[in-house]
Amino acid sequence: MLEIKRISTKHEHYSYLENLMQTAFPLEERRDNSLQREFTDNHPLFICNLISNQENPVGLITYWDLDTFYYIEHFAIDSQIRNMGYGKRTLSLLKGFLHKPIVLEVEVPNDELTRKRISFYQSQGFHLHESFPYLQPPYREEDNWLPLKLMSYGKEYTTEELEKCKDKIHQNVYGV
Repeated sequence: MLEIKRISTKHEHYSYLENLMQTAFPLEERRDNSLQREFTDNHPLFICNLISNQENPVGLITYWDLDTFYYIEHFAIDSQIRNMGYGKRTLSLLKGFLHKPIVLEVEVPNDELTRKRISFYQSQGFHLHESFPYLQPPYREEDNWLPLKLMSYGKEYTTEELEKCKDKIHQNVYGV
C-alpha cells in the first residue's frame, strides 16, 4: 500500500529522502541540506513527506500550507522505479487529503522531457498557466532567478490570483 507520511530529520529514512533530493534536483533547484533540515523540523508551514510502498521508501514530496492553497515544492520518485505509476498514485492520494487548491512550478516546456513532465501533471488534472510570467527566486545569493511556469489543481486562477499566489510563494518559501 502506498503511503505519504510526514517525517522529521530523526526518521530512519530521512537520509534516503535527502539523497533523493540531491540526485533528483540540481543544486539551484533546492536549498542547502542544513536549511532543508531546519525547515523539516521547525517551519510551521513546511511539510516534508516520505512516499513509501509497503514500508519501503520510493520517493519524496514536500509542500507548503500557504493559507488558501498548497504549494508543492519538491516531488520525486526514485529513478530505479520511475514510470511504474507511483507518481500518479501519490498525486491521487495527495489530492484526496489536501482540501485546498494545489500550485506547483514546472520547467518551461522547451524539450521532450519538460513537455512530458507537464503532460503528466495535466493528465492528473493540473492546469498549465502558460501565459503567466513566473520566475523562481534563487535558493542562494549566487544563483540566478529561474524562468518557470505555474500549474494548479482544484482552481484555474486568474492573472490577479496568480500574482497573489506568486507573492505568497516568494515570501514564504524563498524569503523575498
